[in-house]
Amino acid sequence: MTDATATVMDTGAETAPKASDQRKLQYYTASQWQLVWWRFRRHKMAMVGAGILILFAVFGIFADFIAPYGPSTRDRSYLMGPPQIPMFWDRNGFSVQPFVHGIETTRDPVTLRAVATVDPNERRYVQFFTTGDKYKLFGLIESRIHLFGVDKGKIHLFGTDELGRDLFSRTLFATGTSLSIGVLGVLVAFVLALIVGGIAGYMGGWIDYAIQRVTEIVRVVPVIPLYMGLAAAFPREWSNIQVYFAMTMIFGLVGWPTLARRVRSHLLAQRGEDYVLAAELSGASAGRVITKHLLPSFTSYIIVDLVISFPYMILSETALSFIGLGLRPPSVSWGILLQDAQNIRAIEQAPWLFLPAAFVVLAVLAFTILGDGLRDAADPYSVKKS
Repeated sequence: MTDATATVMDTGAETAPKASDQRKLQYYTASQWQLVWWRFRRHKMAMVGAGILILFAVFGIFADFIAPYGPSTRDRSYLMGPPQIPMFWDRNGFSVQPFVHGIETTRDPVTLRAVATVDPNERRYVQFFTTGDKYKLFGLIESRIHLFGVDKGKIHLFGTDELGRDLFSRTLFATGTSLSIGVLGVLVAFVLALIVGGIAGYMGGWIDYAIQRVTEIVRVVPVIPLYMGLAAAFPREWSNIQVYFAMTMIFGLVGWPTLARRVRSHLLAQRGEDYVLAAELSGASAGRVITKHLLPSFTSYIIVDLVISFPYMILSETALSFIGLGLRPPSVSWGILLQDAQNIRAIEQAPWLFLPAAFVVLAVLAFTILGDGLRDAADPYSVKKS
């Protein structure tokens, strides 16, 4: 063995422990959020769920731009039409630019109803950043540019309903509405849970006893019948915006007990710790001890509870709108879209009207998987050193 080879081997032997030590130092000096993020990244399914939810959020926020048409725009020549799938070739040959076939409208000789049939000899080429219906992005930026469209006529990726409205566009707008109701409802419940659970857990005694009795009363009330009763009490003259915020408040006012009890249990376990006693001896008020010392000690668990609460809010809104006690047309939500698919005619003649149900299922599964991943990442006892 030459001296040069020995030197290289010695250098490699010295470098390996240093890299390992650097990795250990990085691990032990990382913040709580860095550790949670590192553990969360290793949960592949949770990352997939987060990606799906981010995609849905983009759909909802930029629905005016992504959707080729408005939620109420009608195509009278394509009523109850099936989905049009872009293609690159047909019997007439291959095309580099994707296209859909044209539509011919004929009359049914028996019912005299207009029937849309595909014209295989006509091609409608898909184009991007086309001019279409006017809209205001975020309610501020006026524009007519849409992500895609066709050079002539219209394109319906998810088909149309019985009024000729594009189901793909309506699904995108419904995604934003349903997700926003879930977010606002969870935020209202979150604030109430922190206040109620924080007071009960820190104060204890008769205050805790009284709050727990109220919490138990709210918890035993049947949720769906309560939603139905309160939603049915909305005045008919209310606008869609008033109904929207009223539903959000209802979901928040009845969704706080579970999180409040968890906040209370954490505070009861932590309020006797030395750092809490030190803060109290330093003259810190009860509010400061709760907000600055106790709540941050289990913030990650609170976030997990919040994520898990989203599916319940979304399903509640969808169920109420589905049975006609939630949002009302012309508002668009997943539940309203599924109203059109609750009859035998839709099942037999227009199964594509069930496509919004796939968005509901995906959103609920994504939130559930994301919650599992965050729970594992926030649990320090589940760490597997790599």
